[in-house]
Amino acid sequence: MSTDMSGMIECRPGARIWGEGDEDAVWMAAIDLFLLNTGNAYDALACLFGVRNSFGFQPLVEDRGLPEDISDGVRAAFTAYGGPEYAHSTTWITGAELTAANWDETDSSGAHSRCSVAGDATHWGPVWEVMRTLSGLHGPENLRLVVWFD
Repeated sequence: MSTDMSGMIECRPGARIWGEGDEDAVWMAAIDLFLLNTGNAYDALACLFGVRNSFGFQPLVEDRGLPEDISDGVRAAFTAYGGPEYAHSTTWITGAELTAANWDETDSSGAHSRCSVAGDATHWGPVWEVMRTLSGLHGPENLRLVVWFD
């Protein structure tokens, strides 16, 4: 049985302008991952999110659930998907966490690095390009990727 991923990139544009505590510093859905053609290469899902991790990667993030302050747009997409009844391994990662990640870290065999399976030269390249652009505009701490799987 295959595993498919869904999710969205969201950002908090008002936080950089007015500060994180401002009432207008709310998270907003930016783009659905479906539009960026990430595919479902299991080695990438393993190293990023710990899903189908027979490769022995130390995932960047795993099973965090939905963020408490999730945007209305991402919540609506998750609910339309079927919510927690149909999704598993729901998690999220900020732009700052992605920037700090060790992209040279390898799987347990030492044969594949995080960069080689989910870096810029893979199907994940468009996701990282969009995230870099939004991070430059709004700051990496005001940007995150939210994903769920079936």
